Amino acid sequence: MTKFSISKNLLMPAEWEKQKSTWIAWPHNKKDWPNKFDHIPQVFAEIIYHISNSQMVNILIQNNLLKKKATLILKNFKVNFSNIKFTVCKTDRVWLRDSFPIFVRYNKRKKILINWDFNSWAKYKNFKQDNNIISKIKKISKLQSISPKFKKKKVVLEGGAIDVNGKGALLTTEECLLSRVQQRNPGLKKQDYEKLFYDYFGIKKVLWLKKGIVGDDTHGHIDDLARFVSEKTIFLACERNKKDMNYKILRDNFKIIKKLDDFKKFKFIKIPMPKAKYIEGTRVPATYLNFYIANKIVLVPTFKDRNDKLVLEIFKKHFKNRKIIPIDCSILIWGFGAIHCMTQQEPK
Repeated sequence: MTKFSISKNLLMPAEWEKQKSTWIAWPHNKKDWPNKFDHIPQVFAEIIYHISNSQMVNILIQNNLLKKKATLILKNFKVNFSNIKFTVCKTDRVWLRDSFPIFVRYNKRKKILINWDFNSWAKYKNFKQDNNIISKIKKISKLQSISPKFKKKKVVLEGGAIDVNGKGALLTTEECLLSRVQQRNPGLKKQDYEKLFYDYFGIKKVLWLKKGIVGDDTHGHIDDLARFVSEKTIFLACERNKKDMNYKILRDNFKIIKKLDDFKKFKFIKIPMPKAKYIEGTRVPATYLNFYIANKIVLVPTFKDRNDKLVLEIFKKHFKNRKIIPIDCSILIWGFGAIHCMTQQEPK
């Protein structure tokens, strides 16, 4: 058993660094997409098809019966089955970005699982299966894990709440980590989180934005709002419609960033928002920032919106060595998550 020396030797790689695989859970919870679940397996199959063309996709599946159904759907999409591996592992929901352990490197080589506690965004009561995913992953990956604690209590953190550049910088929001609404870790302050990020992710600089977008049921996840696309380039959501509720939120976030001492160290690219999207009278968190970077592709959510084409061109400009693939998330977003929320990368 390796004795880990935290604070100096752990580092979370950036998403664009070489990946061994992508982890995805096959959809099964119909309550997450009321009246629209029948469309969801096809969206997952399309995403798995594109990723499996060039790298391994590990799929968590509820049981062998669902595995047979999933296999039929994946065959219809002509998925590359040599790059598919099913693991029977019960989950409550499919949002592995948040419920799955986070891979970090120890001494720049050895992979370690960081097992943050998961409490379903301090929103839902059924999360025991999601919080126990780590048990199965440890067993099949044969990797060691660390469960971060603060004052002897396990710390709750979702992968969608943070974004890193792999070189010591991290993006997050005050709304998600510090608000008393959907409070994950009562009593933890900014400096406490920064110490945890330093210890377990190798982070030296945290860029704190204020609030997340309207309709986000996680209460402020950064992966709907701002993302690193290279060591020094950040995509930042921007709303041009002054009447939209996101206008002030996103404008204020940009003002905060401009005041940071580190502002000049980074290049900020404004990504326009799609028009406000409502499903069955409920506003959903439609945003282009919930993309996923794989080894050879970038999967970008689209919404049958006039800004789809413009945004895809911006992505092509900044990801010259990867193919940009649009994924229609018009129905997927009814589950209040998109491509980034449902994926978790495993570095090489």
